[in-house]
Amino acid sequence: MNIKEAKEQIEKAVRIYLMKDAYGNYRIPIERQRPVFLLGAPGIGKTAVMSQVAQDLDVALVSYSMTHHTRQSALGLPFISHKNYQGKEFDVSEYTMSEIVASVYEAMEVSGKKEGILFLDEINCVSETLTPSMLQFLQYKTFGKHQIPEGWVVATAGNPPQFNRSVREFDIVTMDRLKVMEIEPDYDAWRGYAVNRGVHSVILTYLDIKKGDFYIIENTVDGKSYVTARGWEDLSETIYLYEEQGFLVDETLIGQYLRNPRVVREFASYYDLYQKYKKDYQVHQILSGEADRDIRKRAQQAPFDERLSLMGLLLEALQQDIRKNVELEDAMLKLLNELKEVKERLSAEPKAEISAQKVLQNQVEGVKQRMAKEDQANALSDADRRAYQLIIRTLQRDMQDIRLGDITDAAAAFNLIKNSFDRDVLKMRSQADEISGELSNLFEFVEKVFGNGNEMLILVTDLTVNYNSAKFISRKGCEEYYKYNKKFQLYERQQEIAHALEQLQL
Repeated sequence: MNIKEAKEQIEKAVRIYLMKDAYGNYRIPIERQRPVFLLGAPGIGKTAVMSQVAQDLDVALVSYSMTHHTRQSALGLPFISHKNYQGKEFDVSEYTMSEIVASVYEAMEVSGKKEGILFLDEINCVSETLTPSMLQFLQYKTFGKHQIPEGWVVATAGNPPQFNRSVREFDIVTMDRLKVMEIEPDYDAWRGYAVNRGVHSVILTYLDIKKGDFYIIENTVDGKSYVTARGWEDLSETIYLYEEQGFLVDETLIGQYLRNPRVVREFASYYDLYQKYKKDYQVHQILSGEADRDIRKRAQQAPFDERLSLMGLLLEALQQDIRKNVELEDAMLKLLNELKEVKERLSAEPKAEISAQKVLQNQVEGVKQRMAKEDQANALSDADRRAYQLIIRTLQRDMQDIRLGDITDAAAAFNLIKNSFDRDVLKMRSQADEISGELSNLFEFVEKVFGNGNEMLILVTDLTVNYNSAKFISRKGCEEYYKYNKKFQLYERQQEIAHALEQLQL
């Protein structure tokens, strides 16, 4: 199965393992709840998918790499306990709580979440002395005498032996206690994730053309050669920052993430070509509806790979603005709830005791605590983190404005807060209107230049797959999108464009 299918299977497993009957008993007893075991080559997203599942299900996540654990850290340290059995004194060996089990309780304490996933990576790389204890843990969820809390599901992952010399192949007894999912690299499955993660469009358009370069692991006369999903994603983040700083993206940089000389060479050449297209086509003119005749003519006459790159450039520029606006609106909705609480607290206090700055400061501390709890539970997405940070910054700005204005009256203080919020909302809506205009301009450009061809399909599909653009359109509407989304028979057209990509040679 691919990583997308694995994610769906993991979510279903967690849901059914947490199901209880009318008496509060687990429908599947703990000893029959087989831990999930993701078995697959390195760098295909096994670890990342666990964070996504925890965030989607709103449960905590505790992760451990078992390669770092000795028998003592996993089971706990021995100590002598004095016991009395039938009137006689005995010294008995016991163990302190396992570091792993203790970390689960700590995550529950800090995050306030009672349910979660304990994810043990590199499970098939445990030391020989720890192997017997792992067998007990996989069935009974205990290290020594300490069991992980109820409501926690165990998930594990590991690499096949050919990718890791430290791997110890599990015997049938062990494998028969696991819910095994063998993961294969699949670009189409990864692409949907990559679009929503904001992976650089130069990588996505390159891989659209050269799908075979998405994942490569091979032995050559010069040693191991590999390209992984993790490598592409990490390279994407670096390219964004290099471009922001005006640094050169070349083979030297690319080769630090992609360890295959041919792929490095070909992607570096494609990146240079991509940058040339960015300069030649003047993307912002197209989005503003000011593309001149020469640009339209060149795009119309361009070969398919150039048109594909142009669509990537246009979508990248638009999707960045859409993501920022959608996240801003989501954050403003959350901020509105915070301001409602501020208003209630200001109204509840006797006027003589009111301090708007103190109320706002308390609100800020509450937001920080909630963010810290979600962070500790590994349940905080990047978008949620940015939303919390915007709320904190806005409340702190209001505190400063109240202090500088020497405002002591509660009504006047909240009026200042409300006016600031209203200005922020107007600015956000103005940006949304501008983006809506750019979206219409983009549809108009593609329609005039390419008609109803594959380029229009790429546009509609990308807007549909991307979580933020789908959300933006559902909120603001887009007649052109609805028109073409209804018109296309997507499966047939996707097959058509896939065939065209397969025939293309860089």
